[in-house]
Parts: sequence; structure tokens; C-alpha cells
Amino acid sequence: MRIALFVTCLADTMFPQAATATVRLLERLGHDVLFPQEQTCCGQMHVNTGYQREAVPLVRRHVRVFDPYDVIVAPSGSCVGSVRHQHAMVARRAGDVRLASRAESVAERTYELSELLVDVLGVTDVGAYYPHRVTYHPTCHSLRMLRVGDRPRQLLRAVRGLDLVELPAAEQCCGFGGTFAVKNPETSTAMLADKMRHVLATGADVCAAGDVSCLMHIGGGLSRLRTGVRTVHLAEILASTEQSGMASARPAVRP
Repeated sequence: MRIALFVTCLADTMFPQAATATVRLLERLGHDVLFPQEQTCCGQMHVNTGYQREAVPLVRRHVRVFDPYDVIVAPSGSCVGSVRHQHAMVARRAGDVRLASRAESVAERTYELSELLVDVLGVTDVGAYYPHRVTYHPTCHSLRMLRVGDRPRQLLRAVRGLDLVELPAAEQCCGFGGTFAVKNPETSTAMLADKMRHVLATGADVCAAGDVSCLMHIGGGLSRLRTGVRTVHLAEILASTEQSGMASARPAVRP
């Protein structure tokens, strides 16, 4: 299958390992992954902060860039949620009915990674190996907008060597919420403190999620407390194999 990668802003600029892991995983499963280089921000930040008019050119560009592809994947429930629930709405409010129709068509072909793997490709065991104790945080947009449900956990349960432990109060928001964390720092920090307390209660080495934005927020807090707990994107875990683990453990070759 030919799959277009919708990389998202944060993955492209700050956490490219999530995007490259998505490519490695899908290619290992036998698929061709294409990267449309004209893609830019999907406009979610603009819409969420009330700048819908300014989001229209971004929606138009996103539709133009991804319309030629039959399947589109992103390592982000948040951005896929924006494509599905905001793009057509923004176009309609701008009076562009044709753009709204095309946006709906693109949205129908756009999937968050776990959705693509389980629902479209029909796979839960991707042949991964990850010998760590892991807890999973279901991000708000993937949980409430996309309703991915148990799909990420299905994938994690099939990873060899992985000890999956349930996160207490898992469905509670971590407090990031994009610009929410900037506009309401005190509330955001209090929510983060609760989330970190629950993560630490699991005794996990790794906190996983499907959105690098939430992992950035949780990881920043855990790092400042020097807990030793790492945050890792779901794609990175699923892309890991026993061979890749052995390769990373080898000493560097000196000239």
C-alpha cells in the first residue's frame, strides 16, 4: 500500500524520531511511505485560538497536497482530529462549499497511526521488541475526538519483552491542551502534577502516548523532577526490534 505521511509541525521541528519511526514501521510491514514536501501546518492552532479566517489558506493547502493520496497517516491524534473535525467546518464558515467537500474526502482517508494499523492494515502484532515496563497515556484528542479506544493498547500488548501496566486515572487530561498550557499555566501545572503522580505510581520506565505534544508536556515535568522515567511515542516502540536494540547497544567503531 502507498501511504502518505502527514508529519505534523511538532514532529517535523522538534520530535522527528516519531515521524521516522512511523516510516520505519510501515516500511517494515511492506508498505511504501511517501512524504509530500509541500505540506505545512494543518491550522489546528489557528482554529483553536479563534483565527478561523487565517486557517482557511492552511486548510486549502492541506487539501491540495494530500488529495492525490488514497491513505494518509499521522503520528498524532490531535492533528488527525483537526483534519476530521475542523477542516470542513472552517471551509463552510468561509463560504467555500467545494473546499469543504474536498476536505471531507481527505479527512475520510486520514488516520492516526494505531487506527491505520488495526483498522486498515488489520495488524496488531507488528513484530516489535521493547524490553521495558511501559504505561500508556491516552491523549485527549485520540480518546475523545477519534475514539481510538483500545487500539494502542492492543498494539502494545503484542510487543515482545514489553510489560504494559495500566495508568491510574488514565483518561484525565495531562494539562497540555496546546495553547491552554500557555494561557492557563497554573491549572495546567496542577493537572500535570496529577498525571505525573499517576505515572510514577505505576513503576514504569517509560510513559508512552500517540501525541508528541502531550509527551513533551509530561516529559518536561518528569525530567525536571529527575524521575528517570522517559516519554516515548507509540511509533518508536512499535518500530523497535530485537535487531535494532542490539545495534544500539554495540560500542562505537573507532577508526
